Amino acid sequence: MSRPSVIGPGAKTCIKQHLSPSTATQTLLTIQPNSNLGSSASLVLGQGAVSPQHHELSSVLECPVCFDYVLPPILQCQAGHLVCNQCREKLNCCPTCRGSLTPSIRNLAMEKVASAVLFPCKYASTGCMLTLHHTEKCDHEELCDFRPYACPCPGASCKWQGSLDAIMPHLVHQHKSITTLQGEDIVFLATDINLPGAVDWVMMQSCFSRHFMLVLEKQEKFEGHQQFFAVVLLVGTRKQAENFAYRLELNGHRRRLTWEATPCSIHEGVGAAILNSECLVFDTAIAQLFADRGNLGINVTISTCCQ
Repeated sequence: MSRPSVIGPGAKTCIKQHLSPSTATQTLLTIQPNSNLGSSASLVLGQGAVSPQHHELSSVLECPVCFDYVLPPILQCQAGHLVCNQCREKLNCCPTCRGSLTPSIRNLAMEKVASAVLFPCKYASTGCMLTLHHTEKCDHEELCDFRPYACPCPGASCKWQGSLDAIMPHLVHQHKSITTLQGEDIVFLATDINLPGAVDWVMMQSCFSRHFMLVLEKQEKFEGHQQFFAVVLLVGTRKQAENFAYRLELNGHRRRLTWEATPCSIHEGVGAAILNSECLVFDTAIAQLFADRGNLGINVTISTCCQ
């Protein structure tokens, strides 16, 4: 695991971009702060379902409410109609015959059929080509790279969701105060780091035909104790992020603090990176060692990795 280290002095000449503060509830600033698969199967539904038998079986395992697949444990109404467990919890009667859904009746025959089938990911329509056993389907869909991406701006109230390709157009048109610097080496300069409360500083870095989001976030864990978290995220998938590495450096008089790591995907988000300690962490005392009149410069270097 990458760890920060303190070594001797040294700094590089880089492009500089000033960030000014704001509250964590604001959106992106000028750069301102904001306060293989399991068991095999003989039948494949979805993209591989070409025969009439496949189509018929697909319709039998389709929930009449949400049109997703009915997966084990499979329950039926007294007349034998199926509905998925997620929809069943919200219903008072069978959506097909209006009969009672209680008592719950297990359909063991259909559970055996479902266990012999590979199901397509629910995000097949947006590009996912995987087919999975029902025991793996939910876990995969929670992390699928083809699921909708949320707006990556930390501290923002933006509720936008969209595809990976739509993220940068969204940021450019809906978050026009965002600043993007070009190059592999830049300086991310956050101003007014002594502002009270939770604050975010955000900017973008473009290099290697990719876009990276740079975030410095200040949190107050408890009264009087603040921590800073610095992280780089790729506007891309987890697999694409593995092709890059980044280095963050704080430089001061006869001291340097360095952090090197693989960028996270914006799919995971800043919150997950902080929760998993995949970022540079330092407290107020360390920040003051490297700050200049309340401004903190972070050298950011992006590089490619040989796979």
